[in-house]
Amino acid sequence: MRAAMLAAPLGDDVFGDDPSVNALQAKIAELLGFEAALFVPTGTQSNFCAILAHCQRGDEYIVGQMAHCYRWEGGGAAVFGSVQPQPLDHQPDGSLALADIEAAIKPDDAHFARTRLLALENTLGGKLLPMDYMEQATRLAAQRGLARHLDGARLFNAAVAQAAQRGTGALDEARRIAQCFDSVSVCFSKGLGAPVGSALCGSRELIARAHRVRKMAGGGMRQAGMLAAAASHALAHHIDRLAEDHALARRLAEGLAGIDALKVEAPQTNLLFVDLMGEAQARSAELLAHLKQQGVLATGLYRLRFATHLDVDAAGVDRAIGAIRSFFAH
Repeated sequence: MRAAMLAAPLGDDVFGDDPSVNALQAKIAELLGFEAALFVPTGTQSNFCAILAHCQRGDEYIVGQMAHCYRWEGGGAAVFGSVQPQPLDHQPDGSLALADIEAAIKPDDAHFARTRLLALENTLGGKLLPMDYMEQATRLAAQRGLARHLDGARLFNAAVAQAAQRGTGALDEARRIAQCFDSVSVCFSKGLGAPVGSALCGSRELIARAHRVRKMAGGGMRQAGMLAAAASHALAHHIDRLAEDHALARRLAEGLAGIDALKVEAPQTNLLFVDLMGEAQARSAELLAHLKQQGVLATGLYRLRFATHLDVDAAGVDRAIGAIRSFFAH
């Protein structure tokens, strides 16, 4: 990847003439079945550009309570775009109930914000949204005149997991998921292993509007081709290997099974969530410090999150298991 970055031909992406950025945008758009794409520094900015490209001031988007673009992105669409979120509770599988979506759509009345967009996320907390659900939810949105956006930061994790279920190819499943939506945000710096960057895919008109938002948000970069080359390398080499991350997450879960102080949620992809039970909750900070001393980084207080990725191997997972078990052994 570093060799690809060093060899990347460069231009000025602010003026649209960086060949490496243009190649990446064309590649991800074609892969997912869209007309165009926009390379941006972060997934947060990608979602921000999407929401403001779909919605105007006084509009609203329907979204899950735990969706990243609602809960974890600083309220950017509301703060900078005057676009109101309408958050809904999730079902146990991470979906939003169709009846809840239907009930949240406002009538065309001056008393209400105008409901313009349904935003879903796949994977959500490492969980794979069922394909039939996505088809039903996005069909409902379209029937009610809503645009549909997917936060696919981990789209390729979802595609690899879905491909394993269906006996198909990951690229086929990524496109199949993406085609339920009018826009899709994809992150290159999660499991794909690039250092920086996301892409927003959509129609040419939508991407033109998003490009203007990106400029206002400070996301225009000059010789960004070095970063785009890393993302292109990741697309070419790191999609199918996500299955290894999923297997290592299962290995970690199995290694933590049987510890009374822990409740381990079976992982579907590369994210493992572990709840501290009973008196162990009071030792959460102590546990995190212990793990850090052992070279294992985890996040959370009462609920721990572990992510397997390109730089984690079986030996690293086994070291994490040993560090956690040693903490609870005394």
